[in-house]
Amino acid sequence: MRASSSTAIVTLLRRAAEPLFKFLAWIGEEPISVYRPEAHYMRGPGPAWRARHAQQSQASMR
Repeated sequence: MRASSSTAIVTLLRRAAEPLFKFLAWIGEEPISVYRPEAHYMRGPGPAWRARHAQQSQASMR
């Protein structure tokens, strides 16, 4: 009796999980390609650029 009930539970879980796995596989097929302009917008030089060019401008003033 115990073996048949565990087999029934496993079968039930597989049937319940199958649509979820199909959905997750479907999501994985299509890459999400949402354009976000803020991810590509450059606002100007950053602190590393300023630090490098400040040293160069100080050296050229001498």
